[in-house]
Amino acid sequence: MLKRDVVRVIKRRFHLPKPSETWRNAPKEKAECVVIGAGIVGLAVARELSLKGKEVLVLDSAPTFGTATSSRNSEVIHAGIYYPSNSLKARFCVRGRKLLYHYCSQRGIPHNQIGKLIVATGTSEIPKLNQLFNRGIQNGVENLRMLDASEAIKMEPELHCVKALLSPASGILDSHSLMLSLVGEAETNGATFSYNTAVIGGHLEGNQMVLHVCETKTLTNWDGNTPLQLDLLLMPKIVVNSSGLSAPTLAKRFHGLNTAIIPPAYYARGSYFILSNANSTRHPPFKHLIYPVPEEGGLGVHVTLDLDGQLKFGPDVEWIPHVPDTTNFLNKFDYSVMQGFDQNFMDLDSLPVIL
Repeated sequence: MLKRDVVRVIKRRFHLPKPSETWRNAPKEKAECVVIGAGIVGLAVARELSLKGKEVLVLDSAPTFGTATSSRNSEVIHAGIYYPSNSLKARFCVRGRKLLYHYCSQRGIPHNQIGKLIVATGTSEIPKLNQLFNRGIQNGVENLRMLDASEAIKMEPELHCVKALLSPASGILDSHSLMLSLVGEAETNGATFSYNTAVIGGHLEGNQMVLHVCETKTLTNWDGNTPLQLDLLLMPKIVVNSSGLSAPTLAKRFHGLNTAIIPPAYYARGSYFILSNANSTRHPPFKHLIYPVPEEGGLGVHVTLDLDGQLKFGPDVEWIPHVPDTTNFLNKFDYSVMQGFDQNFMDLDSLPVIL
């Protein structure tokens, strides 16, 4: 079958062309659907395409699925409060949240609809909180309620605030279990996964997209100066760029596309911290997710719980001014915690959501 032919070409040991030769010397193969990136979005897309009877090939530069953003997040199921009304993000978040709860319930994926409190710690933040409430109502988020300080503190005795917005629809899940389920269903329906395989660009030949593919080790060993030799030119009928942090960079390397329509990328790094108290998992100080009023560049340092009861704070925001293309494609971002921060513990009194 075509699927096996493509994978055999990708995974075999290639003899790289001489440096003077161009990408035109690389072998060519056809495919029906190629999904670039095996994060949670790529996995969901691959599953859906395979359910529709499509022949799907998923490519990822990592040795397995979900190694980048999909494994580095707070595992929160958002209700749909933050996005502008009538935007695609707002509509997809509200609908996607309902579908996600249903999917997890049907397949036994660990999750918990614990709810969220967005808190105003000063009177100056109350107008922004009211805006979030109105926006959530417009977006179709169910059961939102504004709480005064006494109501919020009755729900969360360790919390100090002047007002809070309760979102009962928010929750948490086990993202790895979710990804395992998506991979299993995609493979059951015929999707093929090729790891250690990087897509570094592409070009148009008429209406045909041609993907530039190389093995991860080829890109890793590249000296950055000599022309990078490709291992394969892949010609799919359908291409889905779900490569996460590298998606904008990769899109700009698709020669022949209008780069003006590709949004700019702004990279930021955030750290999470855990409450290391031995009693914190048995008796966590909070039962709900606790979020501040959003700030520039993100949702602010917030309190999350995982399914084991471990309490986490984060993320902070550190803007990254420049990211080389190879860093993007190989996920070589610096994920270490900034110097001066304790990686194991952060005092509750130091958090902006607590007075």
